[in-house]
Amino acid sequence: MTEYRRLRVALLGAGAVGSQVAALLLRHGDELADRAGASLELAGIAVRNLDAPRDVDLPKELFTTDAESLILGADIVIELIGGIEPARTNILQAIGSGADVVTANKALLATHGPELFEAADRVGASVYYEAAAAGAIPIIRPLRDSLAGDRVVRIMGIVNGTTNYILDRMDTEGADFADVLADAQRLGYAEADPTADVEGYDAAQKAAILASLAFHTAVPLDAVYREGITSITASMIEEARAAGFVIKLLAVCERLEANGDESISVRVYPALVPKTHPLAAVHGANNAVFVEAEAAGSLMFYGAGAGGVQTASAVLGDVVSAARRHIAGGVGVGESTRANLPVVPIGHVTTRYQITLEVADAPGVLATVAGTLSDGGVSVATVVQTVEGEAEPTARLIIGTHRATESALSATVDALADSSVVERVVSVLRVEGE
Repeated sequence: MTEYRRLRVALLGAGAVGSQVAALLLRHGDELADRAGASLELAGIAVRNLDAPRDVDLPKELFTTDAESLILGADIVIELIGGIEPARTNILQAIGSGADVVTANKALLATHGPELFEAADRVGASVYYEAAAAGAIPIIRPLRDSLAGDRVVRIMGIVNGTTNYILDRMDTEGADFADVLADAQRLGYAEADPTADVEGYDAAQKAAILASLAFHTAVPLDAVYREGITSITASMIEEARAAGFVIKLLAVCERLEANGDESISVRVYPALVPKTHPLAAVHGANNAVFVEAEAAGSLMFYGAGAGGVQTASAVLGDVVSAARRHIAGGVGVGESTRANLPVVPIGHVTTRYQITLEVADAPGVLATVAGTLSDGGVSVATVVQTVEGEAEPTARLIIGTHRATESALSATVDALADSSVVERVVSVLRVEGE
């Protein structure tokens, strides 16, 4: 048997992912040692409650509530407790002690990433976070390393499994949002409080991470435009299907150019995706990230975006990378944010839209609506009209526009809402992926 240098690994957290990471480290230690060139010893598992139920049966002697002592004696620290504190303090302690860090903490990276990376740079350590953006899908390394010599133009990602499960079932079964959400909670896809998922906060954190990597620019979380899916109805899904689209919650990271100046847009919202686009075929709780680069062209990364054992795969890949760095020596791999591109508000974005209105079924209404759109600089591409009711019939107009800026569209929708012929603006959805 080959003799390897021993590296001590500290694990913080033993939830769904942490317990699987521990089990795999113990079960496949010899194989991982051969790949890493180092023996990976699980030195301990720091938890808040020693007696809490675990998903996996692990040796009791590994557990401790003394995270600090465990961290200070480790070569590699895996942080899987989530949230901001004490995770931030724990990671800074690990970096300060010279350890490399592996984390899946998207919320922490999206809010304090630059601070953590700067701390690691100062001591020559590395922070690895493959599992933070899309679960088991390898997307961090491709963006940071494989595409470092290319110029990424755009990223569109389905990066939240809960919302994709909900929207997919609404599309395939015609179910209502509330009913599918209840099923998602029962199946464990959604938390008891699903706000982070359905309001787009989780996807926004991941979008900030992906954009920072793709465009070599620090993207603060508050610069990410965000909308959730709680306003999506079965009728909107049906209208999208009739027009050749599916509705997906997308994280869109895009390089913009105007008058020779470059900027980036980072946004999360439910969007119409053509059925012919690869992202339209992402079903269930799966995730996918679609990358467009100048030289490489279009690239698609698809797979499980969550799940304990699936996410553990990405975490352990980072552990092996950290171990290899320890054996090879030298400083850690820093993050490149030197481009410093400005992150512009949503108003700078140009795309197509589908606007659904309820209007009185009377002569001249369509001309008035078209005139309002024209006055706002938004041109009409398609119109579908349906009429409901008999005594006081109401027409439903589904208007597809040509490309327009978000600022022009927003002002025009406000004008439509104030128009005497419009009873209600039912919805406004953007079209992505054409």
